Amino acid sequence: MHYPIFNSFVNTIDNQLDKRGIKSKKFRTWEDNKIHAIGLELVIDLHNVSDYLDALSINFDWDSFREASMAKQLEGMDSHPFLKVESLNEANLKPTIDIEMSWLFDIDHCQPEIPGETGNYRIEKASRWMESINQRVNELMAEDDIITRWHVEIDGDKNGRYLSAINLISYFQYELDEPESLNDVTTLVSKKLQDLLLKANKVIFLSDEVLQQVIAA
Repeated sequence: MHYPIFNSFVNTIDNQLDKRGIKSKKFRTWEDNKIHAIGLELVIDLHNVSDYLDALSINFDWDSFREASMAKQLEGMDSHPFLKVESLNEANLKPTIDIEMSWLFDIDHCQPEIPGETGNYRIEKASRWMESINQRVNELMAEDDIITRWHVEIDGDKNGRYLSAINLISYFQYELDEPESLNDVTTLVSKKLQDLLLKANKVIFLSDEVLQQVIAA
């Protein structure tokens, strides 16, 4: 399938990252024709930005129904191939894009081993700073209608149990029913990306602040 509108999203995001001097360690589009879906996977390395986070991952999800819905509202899209597909053309929904943003924490720096300590002290200490970060993130994004949760995996070694994966995940959904042309789409996507990156940076800053206090204690 051909998604010219989503391709404009991808090109805009790529150009905006380049303008900001942000180099991605992964920038990959995917397509699954079985579920009529398409998306973009973006991963940004944070080793030079944070002492406690490995990377920022942003996934953008789209599908053929949203592509067709948006094509109907944009100027110059009369020849869009999806408008010739009856099942897509009859779909009546607001075009929205789903975004999953994840902060991937460095499990070693966030859970340092303490000589003489035994048991599950690393998990217990991690649960405290995770709760503190969670509270501050909820305050930061109080005006946004989003869902934020932790994803963790647990493992163990001779010194007890620890978290082998620590990811903070936020889910965003942006409505795209305002643009009337592809130029409008470019402008809106640029603004939304700027907003996402601003939120991401704030979460990185407050996470570092919380962890510096906890690790030093």
